[in-house]
Amino acid sequence: MSSKANQEPLLHITKRRAMPWQAAWAVRIGSIVFALIICAIITMAATGLDPMSVYGTMLDGAFGSERKIWILGKETAVLLIIALAMAPAFRMKFWNLGGEGQVLIGALVTAAMMIYLGERLPNPILILLMFVAAVAAGALWAGIPAFFKAKWNTNETLFTLMMNYVAIQLVAYYIIIWESPKGSGKVGVINQATEAGWLPRIGDFQYLLNIIIVALVTIGIYIYLKYSKHGYEISVVGESQQTARYVGIKVDRVIIRTLLLSGAICGLCGFLMVSGTDHTITTTLAGGRGFIGVLVAWLAQFNPGAMVFASLLLTVLTRGASEISTIYGLNQSFGDILTGIILFCIIGSEFFINYRVHFRKGVGRRVDGGSKPAAVAETAGDDPAEKETGKEGADV
Repeated sequence: MSSKANQEPLLHITKRRAMPWQAAWAVRIGSIVFALIICAIITMAATGLDPMSVYGTMLDGAFGSERKIWILGKETAVLLIIALAMAPAFRMKFWNLGGEGQVLIGALVTAAMMIYLGERLPNPILILLMFVAAVAAGALWAGIPAFFKAKWNTNETLFTLMMNYVAIQLVAYYIIIWESPKGSGKVGVINQATEAGWLPRIGDFQYLLNIIIVALVTIGIYIYLKYSKHGYEISVVGESQQTARYVGIKVDRVIIRTLLLSGAICGLCGFLMVSGTDHTITTTLAGGRGFIGVLVAWLAQFNPGAMVFASLLLTVLTRGASEISTIYGLNQSFGDILTGIILFCIIGSEFFINYRVHFRKGVGRRVDGGSKPAAVAETAGDDPAEKETGKEGADV
């Protein structure tokens, strides 16, 4: 056999043992600092602007005034509640990409009840019925792909994704029916004169009630996933469906139940957006946050507490990107480029948290006809946990 075949690869990757949370967060923070340095270089090269001024403008876009802070809170709450809806399904390894459609269906039902029942029912009863209907509609929209997955093992990723487009077309259909004025292609503000179906304000704070509701949902999901029997069953099913069946867990029931919960929370989000903040319905109401919520849930490792910070970070970046485009007259795409670089570095940091990279120290040859190069054996011997995973490492 040739010496080339016996030579150790330039590098190989092995699964890392669980990193302490302090070290993991140090890696994530370091990735953000690295991303800011890269963004500063790109900013100076492409625009000639002072990077520190650009960063200051981004922060001002998120925190520069009381109104901006409340808008930041509102946007963060919307993104957070969608991420919370995704967390139970993703922890169970059910890849629910239908958050966008589930939010829109909840919003559509809410708008319909505001339009048709706004003049017929007292506001407290109307709001209660809207809440129940939106939650039920969202649960039903998520329950359809869950049922097919549980009974016939269909592909949940494609199923939930296609359900988004059905929901968008349903909303588009009813917008034409409800458009005001006719021919505008828009619904406009629903019940603007009577405010029927609008969530009440707390004092002078328009978005405070929404934020409080989302905070309560966050606490509830944290307790549900960490301390309840259902949360335990979700974790077991996510680890191994065969193990779950062996210990007596009814996997089909857990799948359907969990997706009903995810859809219900998305439906609640649609209710809050129509009744609490926007007071209208459009096909872009969710604004892509059904997909961004997946990123938030994944970055936070499905931990509701960490999702608060991940949602805040993404919202600050989004608001900041819009602000620098306005202040400096830059194309909106430039702000998106900076946001994308920061997110890419944060996502990339997860690789180094979960994997270890070993570089070749020298040319290794097979010893006594063995199949493992000497240098690989040396590195695997340094870490007992890697002795088991060394064979699974990816050679590059």
